[in-house]
Amino acid sequence: MTSAPPDIQANLERVRGQIRAAAMAAGRRPESIRLVAVSKYMPETYLRQAMQAGQHIFGENTVQDAMTKLQLLQDPGNEWHFIGHLQTNKAKHIPGNFAWFHTLDSLKLAARLDRHCRARQTELNVLVQVNISNDPDKHGLPAERVFGFIEELLAARHTGLALRGLMTIGQRGAADTERQREFAALRELSEACATRFGRSRFLELSMGMSSDFELAIREGASIVRVGSAIFGPRPLPTPRPA
Repeated sequence: MTSAPPDIQANLERVRGQIRAAAMAAGRRPESIRLVAVSKYMPETYLRQAMQAGQHIFGENTVQDAMTKLQLLQDPGNEWHFIGHLQTNKAKHIPGNFAWFHTLDSLKLAARLDRHCRARQTELNVLVQVNISNDPDKHGLPAERVFGFIEELLAARHTGLALRGLMTIGQRGAADTERQREFAALRELSEACATRFGRSRFLELSMGMSSDFELAIREGASIVRVGSAIFGPRPLPTPRPA
């Protein structure tokens, strides 16, 4: 039996309300939190419904799927975030197509992205991905390597990249208390980075998804990445490299 399509407008209104309530409970301004609608593998029609409901920030995980949508949805008001792991040989597709890159954890990838940014005379906002839980199944730098990585990144003087903060993914299936502890750890790491490398480079914390974005907001998230709570369960794609 085919399930009914999601009511994307109602789902967005509910998620926005949850963001607003979580922010106010934490003594924060709701407008300081950016909602990224994670649209990976979702059909174009779903994104158009979200756009009609006022959503214009979208997150994609794979280059192949994203490039199809970018060609179909050429709206200058949209802001695209790449939030998945990226192979270095796909770096050419990011500058000029995406405003934000959430998953930087390689100096080689940084150099490649910067080269393509300069070739296209554009700038890319980047976040350093941290594997705050040391989960062997996740990408990202362990917390103890972040200082050294950022020192090398800044020393390289990549003029096409604008370092904006940190990103993490909460442990799948972890208790709320554990996820909140991880989000708090990333916030503390971000504060330490701001002290060491400059506040302007660490204004953003990308953390929290459909199941835990309210916890992330409580711990300082400025960007939340919400997919299934907006679009419903995503279809299972044929596995493809990013």
